[in-house]
Amino acid sequence: MLFFDRLRNIKIALALVAILIAIGSLVTSNHLVAELQREESNNMEVWAEAMRSLNTADSNTDLSLVLKVINGNNTIPVIVLDREGNVQTFRNIDVSDSKDSLSVIRNMAERMMREGNSIRIYLDMPEQQMESYNSESGESSTADGDTNRYMVEAASQHPYSGDYMEICYDESLMLKRLSYFPYIQLGVMLLFVGIALFALFVSMRAEQNKVWVGLSKETAHQLGTPISSLMAWTEVLKENYPDDVLLPEMERDVRRLELIAERFSKIGSLPELTPGNLCELIGRVAEYMDRRTSSKVKIAVDLPAEPIVVNMMSSLFEWVVENLCKNAVDAMDGHGRIDIGVGESGKIVYIDVKDNGRGIQKSHFKTVFSPGFTTKKRGWGLGLSLARRIVEDYHKGRIFVKCSEVGKGTTFRIEIPR
Repeated sequence: MLFFDRLRNIKIALALVAILIAIGSLVTSNHLVAELQREESNNMEVWAEAMRSLNTADSNTDLSLVLKVINGNNTIPVIVLDREGNVQTFRNIDVSDSKDSLSVIRNMAERMMREGNSIRIYLDMPEQQMESYNSESGESSTADGDTNRYMVEAASQHPYSGDYMEICYDESLMLKRLSYFPYIQLGVMLLFVGIALFALFVSMRAEQNKVWVGLSKETAHQLGTPISSLMAWTEVLKENYPDDVLLPEMERDVRRLELIAERFSKIGSLPELTPGNLCELIGRVAEYMDRRTSSKVKIAVDLPAEPIVVNMMSSLFEWVVENLCKNAVDAMDGHGRIDIGVGESGKIVYIDVKDNGRGIQKSHFKTVFSPGFTTKKRGWGLGLSLARRIVEDYHKGRIFVKCSEVGKGTTFRIEIPR
């Protein structure tokens, strides 16, 4: 099953490459965002020092550099509070759409302080170094003054009466956008990987379908000639030995081979569903399996009194039930019991095939339908895979392991719409 191994290996390789790229991208982007956050934090410390210098300067102090630093902040949102928590001024914050702009500014300042984005600068101790701190929960405060003026104007016209000011700041708009970038990048990458995997799956599935159809058609073609010869020889034997008791059995076997060839020829063709009696079909399968299996295997059928008519491809659907019964015989090592039940649940018709064989591990409930999966010494592992294709693709139903216990048996269920 090199084809399926190659498909699985390609999927694993793509997934690993995508994971490595995603991890590398996230680490790099987060590192970049962290560096920018530190840079903005350092800039705000310089800005806070400039504000302290402005408010403690005398008439002989040259403020040109200080004003340049203060007015140079055009990206980082900042709010200045006095000792009582009153808003003195703010910068790079748009409150034009707010009816109560001071309340909005005050709430923003409280949030910044809770997040630890605040710097306290002491006005009456110029020699003391500024210190950053994580503020306690914000206090309610009132604000006065013209909040639409720049900080330099506010600092010169409204001298601070307290001992210190709180400089509250937030991340710049650019930094906030960059912080979302790694996750957007990861989402886009996962989207492209998903599309690539889907395209690969569709391509592989199409190639797999071609293999299935080609193999089936070729098998039907190869069986055609010997079956025709067998039919001709059967007619010859009937003419020469009309009373031979073995001839009817031979005829049934030849017709069986013809039916098998017909099944193979229909694989890959457009499904032509016709109404059929499901109970009769199950009865034929049980009769055939009973004749072709050991007397140590008992086959019991539980059919409803009224016929159940469903749209199906009788020859292919019959093969699906046969395949489940043959797998059950193999699982019981030639002796045991097979129960076949048919029932209805709303608009769904179901068929249960139960055996008391070796059972299936729960971890294999889905993998038993994978191409190439088999527990037999001899086998291709294609029977259940083909059965699932017939049920799901042609009859729009589903087939699954209803229940199983190792050492006690397995129940397969087929569900198709009425």
